[in-house]
Amino acid sequence: MMSGGKTGRDSMAKVSTVRDLRRRNRSALLRPLFLEGRLTRPELTGASGLSQATVSNVIGELQNEGLIVDAGTVDSDGGRPRQVLRIDADYGYVVGVDVGETRIRTELFDLSMEQRAAADHPLAHATAVEELADTVAATVRSVIDEAGVPPGHVLGVGVGVPGLVEHDDEVLVHGHAPGWQSVPLETLLRERIDQPLLIENGAKTLGQAEMWFGAGRGRSAAVIALLGTGVGACVVTGGSIYRGSTSSAGEWGHTVLQVGGRPCRCGGSGCLEAYVGADALLARYTGLTGRPPLEGVAPEAAVAQLVVHDPDDEAAAAVLAETVEYVGAGVANLVNLFNPEIIVLGGWVGLLLGRSHLPAIRDAAARYALRQPFERTDITVAQLGVDAVAMGAATLPVDELLATGAVGATQQRAALRP
Repeated sequence: MMSGGKTGRDSMAKVSTVRDLRRRNRSALLRPLFLEGRLTRPELTGASGLSQATVSNVIGELQNEGLIVDAGTVDSDGGRPRQVLRIDADYGYVVGVDVGETRIRTELFDLSMEQRAAADHPLAHATAVEELADTVAATVRSVIDEAGVPPGHVLGVGVGVPGLVEHDDEVLVHGHAPGWQSVPLETLLRERIDQPLLIENGAKTLGQAEMWFGAGRGRSAAVIALLGTGVGACVVTGGSIYRGSTSSAGEWGHTVLQVGGRPCRCGGSGCLEAYVGADALLARYTGLTGRPPLEGVAPEAAVAQLVVHDPDDEAAAAVLAETVEYVGAGVANLVNLFNPEIIVLGGWVGLLLGRSHLPAIRDAAARYALRQPFERTDITVAQLGVDAVAMGAATLPVDELLATGAVGATQQRAALRP
């Protein structure tokens, strides 16, 4: 009896080990192939660290499943042309949702991360969370319909949100700006969306997009900063996003810039966000002039007008100079705390400031940062534009697919097809 029980446990452990090994081998090939786009078998062997025989066997398996396809040939040094492989862009599709404070942006991508459809929906102030969940679900259905994609071919939906995302038995969102406290957003969305669902902080989805496809590509230590209505950051160490003990790491906007300083939306005072967030810029300008930069327009247009102000607008010049100084000080804090290879300024305010005032931001950062780490840190502007949060959200189900080696994905797709 005892011997038979032990044999049974050993057998189960062996099956589990074989299954895990298969998953790891598939993942080791799929990840570099996805990130690089096209690779030969020898290149995949070098990138994965697997033997040639294992690479050949796993590629054959993935080709039979339709996940990997031929992409032509390239010449080799003195030998036969080598076959190039790629992931089939139409094997499946992913949806990314950027839940911002003023709008919802939803995009559908194929597995080459080419955008196939997009939808924008403005948000009223203090939108009820149930209404927001309805709107997110409606935009997801909209982009699936627009792209003409069978719903069962959508591998997953990623959602980037403002605020802290608590990953536990149930995903809860804590957001001071929308007034969310322990909001069960995952449960609300699962009631409305049929596809697999993943939720993450928007700064972190922005960071993942820029690390995979943008300014952070190839770096192992980076900070991707998001400056918009809110302010946050994605900290990358050893090539992985640092989340902290409860996934709240990266709240750069709520580091204190001035003790006893300006009140912040979080309830504190002196936070960086209270000096460089969009609302802070507009409030300072209005305080100096008694009027906003533009009457009756969205905050994005008003801030853009402030940044590219008329040369005679002394108030705009003063607010902008002060903001550049504060952003530089905040960047210096990132340099001193994390010693990154690169700091990337993203988010719609970050893009506006970075594209027009990057040298001044660098100069300000140099005045506050330690000299040695500052001289080794690149400071640049995000490459993927204002839609990067949605793209990064779409990479959440892609990352899940790559991490699991797409084991079972073909069967799951078949089961979900109409």
